Amino acid sequence: VQLQASGGGLVQAGGSLRLSCVASGGTFSNYAMGWFRQAPGKEREFVAAISRSGVTTYYADLVKGRFTVSRDNAKNTVYLQMSGLKPEDTALYYCARRVDSIYYSRSNDYNYWGQGTQVTVSS
Repeated sequence: VQLQASGGGLVQAGGSLRLSCVASGGTFSNYAMGWFRQAPGKEREFVAAISRSGVTTYYADLVKGRFTVSRDNAKNTVYLQMSGLKPEDTALYYCARRVDSIYYSRSNDYNYWGQGTQVTVSS
């Protein structure tokens, strides 16, 4: 299984970006997917997750109302639409595939990770 994230970049505060993560190997629609981020000097933190069908989504409180996670199972792709970006959103963003678990926000419940895409928000 390989996960390839893209779409990061430099954006001004208040701007928007859409991250994409394309999965190869395995049956994409069989797995929930998540997004995490890690800022320099900080631990990796949960951002958002989406169920296998895409019907159910989960968000960290810090991004709720500003970020939207979605997926297209026909394209083996999960997205993270980010708007109202703030400087504190600056981080390396990772997509990940979840194991069969009841938890969505724990990084230990994800067994495949993409390489990360950098998001930098200037003030």
